Amino acid sequence: MNHHILVPIGLALLTGFLVPWLVAPARWAQQAPRLALAVWAACGAAFTGAVALLPAQLVLSGESSHRLTDMALTLRPPTPAQLSAMDGRELLALALALVVLSVPGAAYVRRLARARRVRVRHAGVLRLVGRYDPALRATVLDDERPAVYCLPGRSRRVVVSSGAVDTLTPAQLAAALAHERAHIAGRHHLLVAASEAFAAVFPHLPLARRGGSAVPVLLEMAADDRALRRCTRDALATALYALASGRAPRSAFAAGGPSAALRMRRILTPHSAGHPVLRGLFTIASAGLAMAPLVYACCSFPP
Repeated sequence: MNHHILVPIGLALLTGFLVPWLVAPARWAQQAPRLALAVWAACGAAFTGAVALLPAQLVLSGESSHRLTDMALTLRPPTPAQLSAMDGRELLALALALVVLSVPGAAYVRRLARARRVRVRHAGVLRLVGRYDPALRATVLDDERPAVYCLPGRSRRVVVSSGAVDTLTPAQLAAALAHERAHIAGRHHLLVAASEAFAAVFPHLPLARRGGSAVPVLLEMAADDRALRRCTRDALATALYALASGRAPRSAFAAGGPSAALRMRRILTPHSAGHPVLRGLFTIASAGLAMAPLVYACCSFPP
């Protein structure tokens, strides 16, 4: 058996099973949501790359497989000269890898297109029934239920119900608006679409199941952190409490919602001792060490 096949297998096991088991329950993930989101995104990309690398390694000769492993581990793409010099077996391996990569890629594009169609339709409705408030820089809807949400992407806008304007204090309303603008500025809808597409392609994978539930909450926490640059913790927490029962259309981000209680506790509770980023990096490094013996073995022995 070609021993270089162990690299994609080990990488798939590490990113698809081990890292999600370590990161999903970790407290540092909630204290450093952007780092946790980077871990989930990197695991998704690495798992997809490993799955694409696996069939390529199965059809390659030992020498070609060794070169492919070196390029994958060093993130060094092939040069045009190397591409033009490929033989039939190497071209078949490249085609297999591209076919595998096209499956999650197509799912991602479909999710983006579907969400964009929903947002465009909703934006059309808002132009008819809403009114733009230049002081708030948001569209106001006549609805007594307090709600604040945003439409990201090209149809970007922040929407506030009249009930929220009447219920929230100016500081609370400013905090809720800052939260929604953080979603738009961070392009969080792209990560949501990637998470949903990955879960659709790999529905039973722990990385997809745990990441699919963790990523939306972490995005809300990341938006909270960005909003806290412009508002106080009390203003944001009380705004979340008032908007907890609020709802938003599909493909929109709501300031309230089911994660509001968890986020309120996070905002108002001081972080525990120790730096969350350092604990997160330690967790990632510990998981990466599991691949070190495998990488050393595959790179040290000749094909």
